[in-house]
Amino acid sequence: MPVRLTPKGTRGTGFPKMPPLVLAFFNFMQIGMFRLFGRRMRVQGRPLLLLTTTGAKTGKARQTTLGWFPDEEGASDSRLIVASNAGAISHPSWYVNLAHRPDGAAIEVDGRRFAVNADSLQGPERDRAWQRIVALAPGYGKYEQDTDREIPVVRLTPRD
Repeated sequence: MPVRLTPKGTRGTGFPKMPPLVLAFFNFMQIGMFRLFGRRMRVQGRPLLLLTTTGAKTGKARQTTLGWFPDEEGASDSRLIVASNAGAISHPSWYVNLAHRPDGAAIEVDGRRFAVNADSLQGPERDRAWQRIVALAPGYGKYEQDTDREIPVVRLTPRD
């Protein structure tokens, strides 16, 4: 199933609000660090990928670094990413972009770049994946406690 926007929460923590210029600089630095040290960088012990989406409102290419998890139930080359937004009330913008403009999605990982299909996991499949994710990176469990929204899990599979 394509990426499906789930309801926002009514409570959450997340990141503090930053002025747009500071946020742009932070994102620029993150991408630069990924390009320099990508294979060695980790978030909660997880390797990173660089996700490119198309902005839902702007139509411009947007990039963000994310931790990823192996997908035990999908194709051998698929990966799972989590739209936790650090336990915020709302979804991260990359998730909204994937829901509205899925065709522009691509990832860069291990020095390779390729287009991907993005699909939301639901029901028991999402629950099993969530349990594996929290076992590998326990910090995600705290995010689930911080918000009352269901934290989406997205499968990224390389396009043929």
